[in-house]
Amino acid sequence: MISCSIGLLAYNEEKNIANLLDALLEQELETVKIEQVIVVSSNSTDRTDEIVKEYERKDDRITLIVQPERRGKSSAINLFLKQATGEVYIIESADTIPAEDTIEKLVAPFAEEKVGMTGGRPQPVNDPSSFIGFAVWFLWHLHHKMALQSPKIGEMAAFRNVVKEIPEKSAVDEASIEAIIHAHNLKIKYIPDAIVKNKGPENVKDFIKQRRRIYSGHLWLQDNQKYTVSSQNPGLIIKLTLAEFSWNPIKDLKILFTISLEVWGRFLGWWDYKIKNKNPFKWDISESTKDLEKK
Repeated sequence: MISCSIGLLAYNEEKNIANLLDALLEQELETVKIEQVIVVSSNSTDRTDEIVKEYERKDDRITLIVQPERRGKSSAINLFLKQATGEVYIIESADTIPAEDTIEKLVAPFAEEKVGMTGGRPQPVNDPSSFIGFAVWFLWHLHHKMALQSPKIGEMAAFRNVVKEIPEKSAVDEASIEAIIHAHNLKIKYIPDAIVKNKGPENVKDFIKQRRRIYSGHLWLQDNQKYTVSSQNPGLIIKLTLAEFSWNPIKDLKILFTISLEVWGRFLGWWDYKIKNKNPFKWDISESTKDLEKK
């Protein structure tokens, strides 16, 4: 059995945290043992802590760590890493929900010694019939296509316990972990059938806010950890995007809409980082990404 410690990073997640904990406690496991589920709640002001404490009383694998000051997701991850004891660590945002077999599929590959990190396939629950819902769906679809060619981890990551700390000022935590795993000469594997449900922004303002923060974070990563993720490869992005165009005018219009939002978000992220010297490692929450129903 491969033991794993799961870290849930939470800030005001009362709408989803119970569903997430239930999903983790109900995982279908064969070769994997969940040793710990550690919730790091960063200055939550809603009922997140109260809900987690209820689960803590029912299952001794669950531990709540209250971070009095919100210092960014990477800081919360480091608190988890200090308490984790498993052979494999998993980090997951508290506004996601894994499928019933995702933990098994993410952790089982670590039976191979050279595997250092795995990631599953995020699947948004947004309605793709709307323009913004399609934009969310389309970006994660491209993420999937990219990851099949060059592994790119997002939303939920599993990695060997060689990672003891990540840079606190990183706004792209999974990518920072990728960089550390690469430095250990270990392999990164994408597991496309390890599904994790998430919810993308439901309005243009939140979409741009999220995309500019991520791009700015990747620029910081390049400068500070000398690492570039596959989504920063313009040739690969253009190739995969062009392949999605069809003779369907509605779909093609939505693709062009998505491209325009992404280009604008990346420009703003570049402006934030290069001109304003701003690094959004402690970012404003996009409220429309919350309230993910259990599927």
